[in-house]
Amino acid sequence: LNNNLPIENEDGSFTNYNLGNSIQNANTHNINSTFNMETLYKHIGLTKKKTRASTKRATPGALGKDGKPSAKTAQNGTAKKGAGSKILDGAIDLLTAVKRIQINYTENNGSFLPGYLRTPGFIGTFKPTLGYTFGSQRDIRDLAARNGWLTVFPDFNQQYNETTNRILDISADVELIKDLNIDLTGGRTYSENTTQNFRVEDFVDANGNPGSDGVLDYNPLITNSFGNFNISTALIKTSFGKSDENQSAAFDDFRTNRLVVARRLARNFYGNDNFAVDDEGYPLGFGKNSQAVLLPSFLAAYKGTNPDKISLSAFRDIPIPNWQLKYTGFMKMKWFKKRFKRFSITHGYRSSYTINQFRTNLDLNPGDLQPGVAYADQANFNDVVDQSGNFKNRTIFSNVNLEEQFSPLFRLDFEMKNSVKILAEMKKDRILSMSFDNNLLTEIQGKEYILGLGYRIKDLRIRSKLAGPKQVIKSDLNMKADVSVRNNKTIIRYLDIENNQITQGQTIWGLKYTADYAFSKNLTAIFYFDYTFSEYEISTAFPQTTIRSGFTLRYNFGN
Repeated sequence: LNNNLPIENEDGSFTNYNLGNSIQNANTHNINSTFNMETLYKHIGLTKKKTRASTKRATPGALGKDGKPSAKTAQNGTAKKGAGSKILDGAIDLLTAVKRIQINYTENNGSFLPGYLRTPGFIGTFKPTLGYTFGSQRDIRDLAARNGWLTVFPDFNQQYNETTNRILDISADVELIKDLNIDLTGGRTYSENTTQNFRVEDFVDANGNPGSDGVLDYNPLITNSFGNFNISTALIKTSFGKSDENQSAAFDDFRTNRLVVARRLARNFYGNDNFAVDDEGYPLGFGKNSQAVLLPSFLAAYKGTNPDKISLSAFRDIPIPNWQLKYTGFMKMKWFKKRFKRFSITHGYRSSYTINQFRTNLDLNPGDLQPGVAYADQANFNDVVDQSGNFKNRTIFSNVNLEEQFSPLFRLDFEMKNSVKILAEMKKDRILSMSFDNNLLTEIQGKEYILGLGYRIKDLRIRSKLAGPKQVIKSDLNMKADVSVRNNKTIIRYLDIENNQITQGQTIWGLKYTADYAFSKNLTAIFYFDYTFSEYEISTAFPQTTIRSGFTLRYNFGN
């Protein structure tokens, strides 16, 4: 390729600049591991001791009429566990509750360097370095510049690029007691993309002295990073606190936490408690609407943690596990076994903390804001604060979200001996979105109640020609009806104004009914009826009703 670009000089001559080519590399790291903990427990001997039956010689008087030992004699021949053994077994159950652990980790890294002057050699795989060829992400920009491998075109505007993606997923199966299955899940996702403009110029040391002839230096210009972040967390401490358009205990804590967090930031920045404050008592540079103050205060309030101990960083390292549990042990009880075919209780919880986008603050030079500096000179202070008088943040967050779902809060699912099926379910969810552009908190609340009834009429006789000549068909009629109510509400909260507003929301009533009947092995008729009524929270929206109903004939051409 001809990448030479002739540029006219002031004296009318021309200089050819080689724009070079582009090189890029990438690497991927994967860890997929599964730990079968039961095998480990057996290996280390952490298992229950089996009870050995005592051997007793049966006397003739203890034999039954058929010559075999009587039930009483057989019962006496079985040793019972003592209290100590039961306590030991219970302790072993707790120690061996974790049955399986699965950890999956994926990391992708890549770099893109334009303006590279060298061309592949005979093999073509060892340039610029052997490590770079095999996907190493070690920085080679300075090395390439010093060796003259990068273009020196003064107006070169292509960008150096780095990408990083890290995904961690953890799951575990836990059985604290028999028939109580608990699935624990957690995860963390981090993604970042960095771009940088650069110039390759003559080397100059820290004192401004030029280096030896021919030595070049990589000079970074504008560096911009952006990305997103997500991690599993827990908000259950504030899940059931009062929160409506009139009052919210967690939001009140959010307001109060700001002063505590601001003073912590000031102590860390200045190194002592001797710092100036504004009229409301907030340290200068860390006002009540500073992003650095709002984010930890927000997380502490809705996680229900102490603002003196909450991490001041926006990024968390350890995911908090969420869970899904199901208990089916009721069917071992005589009363349930006599009346039910199946009986289960289910509960689930999921929660996450998300930064939709973070990016570099291009309005702040990396060396401008130095911890420990008092900034007594007002001119210097103005260089490092924004229009609100708060220190500029190195990283800007547009908004952060906290999401929580009880899916379900509880679900009661059972089928009786008389073929009656009942499903009772409640769901609860909320989304908290904190915008740092206008310092508004948007809270979306949702609750849903579902009651399902099902019944099977066995061997229902119908005269029909659908399956062939007119005949009497005998098949089961399966009927199912679900009644549901869901309430959604969106509330906007102002930090410094007592003016919470409902911006949207609705109450949705639903009724779904289905009935299916098999006329033959291949032909099934289905009747459905779906009714939905919506009533909105705001007066500008009108109620809405939707009704869908009809029949479906399904024929299976297979065997």
